[in-house]
Amino acid sequence: MPFEIDDTHDPNLESWVESANETDHDFPIQNLPIGRFEELDEDGDPTGDTRAAVAIGDEVVDLTMLWEAGLLEDLPLDLDEDESLDTIDLDLGSRLELRRILSSLLSAGADEEVQDSVRECFITEYTDMAITTPFDIGDYTDFYASVFHATNVGSMFRPDNPLLPNYKHIPIAYHGRASTVVVSGTDVRRPCGQTKADDAPAPSFGPCKLFDYELEVGAFVSPGSELGSRISIEEAEEHLFGICLVNDWSARDMQKWEYQPLGPFLAKSFATTISPWVVTMEALAPFRSPAMTRPAGDPSPLPHLYSRDNETTGGVDLTLEVHLASEQMRQKGLQPALLSRGTFRDMYWTLAQMLTHHTSNGCEMRDGDLIASGTVSGTTRESRGCLLELTWNGDPFADPKVVVPGTDRTPIELPTGEKRVFLADGDEVFIKGYCQRPGYRRIGFGECRGIVLPANE
Repeated sequence: MPFEIDDTHDPNLESWVESANETDHDFPIQNLPIGRFEELDEDGDPTGDTRAAVAIGDEVVDLTMLWEAGLLEDLPLDLDEDESLDTIDLDLGSRLELRRILSSLLSAGADEEVQDSVRECFITEYTDMAITTPFDIGDYTDFYASVFHATNVGSMFRPDNPLLPNYKHIPIAYHGRASTVVVSGTDVRRPCGQTKADDAPAPSFGPCKLFDYELEVGAFVSPGSELGSRISIEEAEEHLFGICLVNDWSARDMQKWEYQPLGPFLAKSFATTISPWVVTMEALAPFRSPAMTRPAGDPSPLPHLYSRDNETTGGVDLTLEVHLASEQMRQKGLQPALLSRGTFRDMYWTLAQMLTHHTSNGCEMRDGDLIASGTVSGTTRESRGCLLELTWNGDPFADPKVVVPGTDRTPIELPTGEKRVFLADGDEVFIKGYCQRPGYRRIGFGECRGIVLPANE
């Protein structure tokens, strides 16, 4: 594995940015996630000028300004005056060096002159900038890598054969729509589409009635690969820049009608929300875990999808949560309600296996391409990553005495007394994630959130 634990992960390391030292802050000095912002003009409109940044506590640091101030001189870069530092273009060695430099500049041991120079690079006026997607996303692929999610969904529609024969041999995926990947905080409009009720003689067109979220993890690719080449399982980790949180919004009634025979299309392509800060693979080094242990009798991965390193450290010990606040809850000042909590350790396929499989036919990957894990679900109801599973296909009126063992068709009840089987207009969904392990500082991922707006009919 190319990512080792070093001095930048020291749990005793503190920053002169005091907010970074707060207990349970998502962005301590041990994290240093990478993102991007867009400058705004005097009228508050985007200028089109995007610049790379790093988050530390409550502050955002402009990396290009650090470069111009001569504080990143050890990086092998040659920027023209009108160029911004683009972290996606940095090779692995340069990214490791950038992390080391940032840790040194922001640590409590930095001298006052250095601290003053770095402060000049803070973006303190959030009204003058807008956080945007971390990279320009050329392509987006969504996997289906949780065997528990796949089994639950399969049980709803194919109770006698929940998993299709290929599931435990290859990471299943579909190609998403990069043009509709939006950054956290962007409102999401309920889609319209064609649906067909089971008892209807013909389909109809209108607003989605079964609107859902999907709790997922995304990974950005860098460096990419050439057309016709493959990324081996041994090399895959070197091609992953870092990970973020993903909400792959889903129109379940549209999906049910359209997905056969070629899979998801309009039920998925209207919006996918991602968190703005990418936690690098280097920052995740202390939180790597073994890949999921396959049950006895399951097939071993084919040789091109197996390596000893991937088996022992291919997973990520990442806790994931979904919270919901209805419009009524926000009006009353109530905190979002926790809907589920799961772990990324429960994935049947690792990120390295997903990337290796993606390129196994010679598919070209480009810098900034996004791959997502698919819904992250576990073995309990509390760890299910979407409402489809939490309310078992949205049938709250079924006799609980005849429910399939382990399922629960009870609607979600919110603190206001409101009930949810699927999302209502005005609902705000929050996805959060953090890594925590004894002997290391907890690091977080920020928020991945969005409010559901009514359909444009």
